Amino acid sequence: MQKVRSERYSVCSVLFLLPTFCMWTGDVKCQVSTICNSTEYRLLSGLTFQTPINSPPALNGQPSSDSKMAMQLEPWNSLTNKVVLVTGASSGLGREFSLSLAKAGCRIIAAARRVDRLRELCDEINRHDFHSSEPDSTVGRRAVALELDVCADGATIERSVQQAWNAFGRIDALVNNAGVRENVKTSLELSEEEWDHVFKTNLKGSWLVSKYVCIRMRDSNRGGSVINISSILGVNRVQFHGSVAYASAKAGVNAMTKVMALELGVHNIRVNSISPGIFKSEITDALMQKDWLRNVVWRTVPLRTSGTTDPALTSLIRYLIHDSSAYVSGNVFIVDAGTTLPGIPIFSSL
Repeated sequence: MQKVRSERYSVCSVLFLLPTFCMWTGDVKCQVSTICNSTEYRLLSGLTFQTPINSPPALNGQPSSDSKMAMQLEPWNSLTNKVVLVTGASSGLGREFSLSLAKAGCRIIAAARRVDRLRELCDEINRHDFHSSEPDSTVGRRAVALELDVCADGATIERSVQQAWNAFGRIDALVNNAGVRENVKTSLELSEEEWDHVFKTNLKGSWLVSKYVCIRMRDSNRGGSVINISSILGVNRVQFHGSVAYASAKAGVNAMTKVMALELGVHNIRVNSISPGIFKSEITDALMQKDWLRNVVWRTVPLRTSGTTDPALTSLIRYLIHDSSAYVSGNVFIVDAGTTLPGIPIFSSL
């Protein structure tokens, strides 16, 4: 008995050392008691707990005991029937976010201007039918395509948001991913039209979509989560030459995130921002092949990698949608392998 008790205490103490951004909120008692029913635990490359001795064997087609334990440690890997609107979903990060969320059980409203590519994405999601075993009247339609131009006027965007809401009868989370990067020009070379286009897409568009989604979240008394995709150029400790409009707009996104979080908390609507570094994706594929970029990454990035969106970004998005993050709002999460820690790199030393 003494041996079991000491092991339980050891397991519980390890919980507070988990290398994750998760906050142990309302579910902590359930999770701790479940884990501490195990009489053994082991530490390998990561944290692995043996399942309780008296647990029944897994049935065919059912999750194994190991996967169940993993789900208890990372519950945000299951987002069954959460309805998520993803803007800029036709390519790049937006497409990868949509696929990742669909695999976690979400219903996806994929929004962008290129409807043909959206339909291909939705067909891929619906064809896989990741959670077809769940009884639901709309099973078989896990994703729908929505034509949305975030540069449009407010009335047009509101109509699109209403269509998105009607698709599944609600929206639980919004991922504001649509954005553009202007040509690399100095402050003296950039045209007024280029400045306006960057701000319309990256800042005004995100605000308008958020506004009309959050109005409906408030009126339905459901609450929800808004996740704005920003950039490391929007934080104070790094700036790049020729990015005056883009950096200014993304800094605005981070400021908007905090103000909206302050205002909407009373309606149980959480607002957070993610500022990624450079990640491997469809859009950055050619750039990632450049020798000079690999040299810069190797010499200036602490983790010496630019990483991939899955799981670096997708896991954080899933967490911010899941109820485990109920107390997380008004944050700007920097996900860049430590790129911004050294400050401005001295390129002459590369």
